[in-house]
Amino acid sequence: MKKLILTTIAGLMALQLTALADEAWHTDFAKAQAEARKGNKLILMDFTGSDWCGWCIKLKKEVFDTKEFTDYAKKNLVLVEVDFPSKKKLSDEQKKANEELKNKFSANRGFPTIVVTDSDGKEVWRQIGYMEGGPKAWIAKLDSVKKK
Repeated sequence: MKKLILTTIAGLMALQLTALADEAWHTDFAKAQAEARKGNKLILMDFTGSDWCGWCIKLKKEVFDTKEFTDYAKKNLVLVEVDFPSKKKLSDEQKKANEELKNKFSANRGFPTIVVTDSDGKEVWRQIGYMEGGPKAWIAKLDSVKKK
């Protein structure tokens, strides 16, 4: 019985942490820009197929969902998920907004595509596909982009 209770509590805590991590990701680019201007932050857009793209899922799990990356992002980035799911339902309005962002930033060469912009929407870095090295490699690259 104790084992069941502990397992249930652990599961609920994991769900809560996942929900908190997802709250950090915006889906509205204009709101993300406003937040980036206020906090003098870069915007990181993740063009993803969140429920079907294996490399996207790996990137989220091995980088974006880590404590190291989320701590860094809180101080330095505004995160935007631009999702093109297979099974997950998006509103027609969100689908249209995502398609517009994909076209605006020419993110049509594959998923995942990461586009980093300044608060005015000017692109400062792009990564197409998965980048090895975990959160440390991503943070190092993002720090080098910030210094430019």
